[in-house]
Amino acid sequence: MQHTEIDHLVIAADSLAQGAAWCEATLGVASLPGGEHALMGTHNRLLNLSSASAPQCYLEIIAINPAAPDPGRARWFGLEQPALQARLRDQGPELVGYVARSAMVDMHRWGLINCRFQPGPTLRASRQTAQGLLEWQIVVADDGLPLAGGAVPTLIQWSGPHPTAAMPDSGISLKQLTVRGMPDQAAQVLRLRPAVQREALPGAALSVTLNTPRGEVALSSFG
Repeated sequence: MQHTEIDHLVIAADSLAQGAAWCEATLGVASLPGGEHALMGTHNRLLNLSSASAPQCYLEIIAINPAAPDPGRARWFGLEQPALQARLRDQGPELVGYVARSAMVDMHRWGLINCRFQPGPTLRASRQTAQGLLEWQIVVADDGLPLAGGAVPTLIQWSGPHPTAAMPDSGISLKQLTVRGMPDQAAQVLRLRPAVQREALPGAALSVTLNTPRGEVALSSFG
């Protein structure tokens, strides 16, 4: 089974303005403008996390786009969940998931199905950038929720350039990603690089340590 690679971390925000302010206050750097996702009615801001140990890795701050029409389906990363929306309003942005890059996304999707997960269909998505159109395939469950509470990544396969090709170095990098509740079978199917630290529940499904100009910053998902 071919390996997957950590592609990006996902921070949900009540609005992109809230997310941008959180990034500067928490990580000490400004995020970059991203774009709009017509498929899901969302938009984003970005921050390069690439390093020798985690190449082509970035942080995505994502929010529901109030100017976009309803997508007619559940949005990715559970963004419409009432409990999450309330926390984002009251407590600020939150780590909600991570995405793993695959060169054979349908093979890994079927591997997860064989592990008795329901990862959902492979969807085609895109967004415009100043450098041109970014296009990708992404596996999103019908209810929009990350698998295993977020311990199992969302799968993506890029078509053409990777977003980090147009991102300057941010001075921030991924030091450690810890997942709680990822089954052994899923870990064997995904063969994530760099290797994540796996721990048993209870605890947050995701914990991240970032190297920043302000020193190490720890982030955790809800739970």
